[in-house]
Amino acid sequence: MERENIFGMRVYEQRKKLGLLQKDLGDEVGLSGKAISTIESGTRGTSFEKLVELAYFFHVSTDYLLGITDDPAWRGGQEETD
Repeated sequence: MERENIFGMRVYEQRKKLGLLQKDLGDEVGLSGKAISTIESGTRGTSFEKLVELAYFFHVSTDYLLGITDDPAWRGGQEETD
């Protein structure tokens, strides 16, 4: 069974929507630019913690990033502001 790289494609799409470089996204979520590159290309996954961080950062559901749903709607609470 051939697997699509839905997670990587969705991270890429969300990053591009925000106009960020891989390094910029990595800095925001505590990963290197190279790590973001390998996630987007599908050659590596990430931890649950980083998955949640990416979802919070993009303000989308983890189910959306993982390809379980095509609905990116955020279902978490309000983000805290300083």
